[in-house]
Amino acid sequence: MDFSKHIVIVTGSSRGIGKSIAYEFARCGAYVVLNGANNQEELNNTYQEFIKANLYATFYFGDISTYSCAKELFTHTHNTFGDYPSIVINNAGISYVGLFTDTSPDVWNKVITTNLNSAYNCSYLAVPHMISKQSGIIINISSVWGKSGASCEVAYTTSKSAVNGLTKSLAKELGPSHIRVNALSCGWIDTDMNKHFSQEEKDSFIENVPLCRTGTPTDVAHACLFLASDKSSYLTGQVINLDGGFL
Repeated sequence: MDFSKHIVIVTGSSRGIGKSIAYEFARCGAYVVLNGANNQEELNNTYQEFIKANLYATFYFGDISTYSCAKELFTHTHNTFGDYPSIVINNAGISYVGLFTDTSPDVWNKVITTNLNSAYNCSYLAVPHMISKQSGIIINISSVWGKSGASCEVAYTTSKSAVNGLTKSLAKELGPSHIRVNALSCGWIDTDMNKHFSQEEKDSFIENVPLCRTGTPTDVAHACLFLASDKSSYLTGQVINLDGGFL
């Protein structure tokens, strides 16, 4: 696939799923904007990896769940590459595992703000430019728990359910402008977010996965490439399970 004419923002891309998505788009010729909010050294190291691989990239360190930071991200993108993104992948997210009664207002607000508001901010800033060009792609990274619900992950589940609603509604509104909006509802993907689970818990989960394995960040990246390509030109408003058949 050739994305050489595209500028791609991938939020939460210093590691894991976001890093893999950014790498695959850059490998296909895209100008990629990396983003992270927690570890500036890690984000810089990822950027250096891209540069050493002769990939086109820049990076912005900041919490894009805050609108002012998201706006700075888009300004940086324009100043660096001379235009705004044609593809936005809203991947930034955090999880919280614990009883609902232990989910404090601060924790609740942090999860909702990080997982939902960051997607809103970047979509809100990207859409006017996409409308002016009558083209654009928005991909939201969601979760199977946003569809089925998960005990002890009420805040996370709620945030991803909201991302699914954002995806479907925005797709209907932006369809006449030839802007496609889809989401990937991911199952267990091997990232740092899931490292707190034991091997026994992982094996128990895999027993319910028809493909008999967990997913990889590369699996997610390849699905994003497809959703952003002309091969899926009639696909919008979908929340697509990427879970090995779990749901």
